[in-house]
Amino acid sequence: MGHIVKVKKPRPVNLDLQTIRFPITAIASIAHRVSGVITFISVAILLWLLSLSLSSSSGFEAASEIVNSFFVKFVLWGILTALAYHIVGGIRHLLMDMKYFEELETGAQSAQVAFGVTAVLSVLAGVLVW
Repeated sequence: MGHIVKVKKPRPVNLDLQTIRFPITAIASIAHRVSGVITFISVAILLWLLSLSLSSSSGFEAASEIVNSFFVKFVLWGILTALAYHIVGGIRHLLMDMKYFEELETGAQSAQVAFGVTAVLSVLAGVLVW
């Protein structure tokens, strides 16, 4: 019986994370997934805060105090920014499902527009929170 010899083909391996460059479409896709996870987790936080505020007048006061801290305002701004990006990215994906912006160039442009719209919405969310 003959032995089967597996020959490893040399493959380029790049383990230097500082030299890896993702295309903007990949960054947009990853950011959309991350923003979805943030939005999902934040629902529990926001529901708890709503429940506290509706429990009694002292609960409302406690919720008001919590929301008035800088750190919580910053977290709320982050949640609103993640939600805004997830909505904008979702609209972008819906348009792509309808056969728009599917080419590499237009896909990259739509990702840039999504980031730009999110930046504007993030500033508006900051104005709303503060």
